[in-house]
Amino acid sequence: MDNARTHTRIDKRLSGFPEELKDGFAVVRLKTTEVMSADEQGLVHGGFLFSSADYAAMLAVNEPTVVLAKAEVKFLKPVRIGDEVVFTARVEKREGKKIIVNVVGEKNGSAVFEGEFLCVVPERHVLEKV
Repeated sequence: MDNARTHTRIDKRLSGFPEELKDGFAVVRLKTTEVMSADEQGLVHGGFLFSSADYAAMLAVNEPTVVLAKAEVKFLKPVRIGDEVVFTARVEKREGKKIIVNVVGEKNGSAVFEGEFLCVVPERHVLEKV
């Protein structure tokens, strides 16, 4: 996505591919692969789902310095290797530098993940020395 202002070096193969990006809104599609497998039966490790949801939340905020401060998530249904999960992120509330983003992940139109992400936009990059 040309209009992404944050997380520009993320590995999209592991965190998903942005499909839509507007002010306060983002859609990211995760195509699950064998490297995401947690076991012999092909269960996708939840960390990859979380990463994609987090990426969608960051894109919905779309500020260069945005970081995650807190997340409350639910894994609603299992995801198998080969499934595609579409994460939709919407900014719900802004209070100064704090932004609440709700994210829903769906597989074949059925919710498999939901979460509330508290994002913060500091004045400078968190790794920048004062």
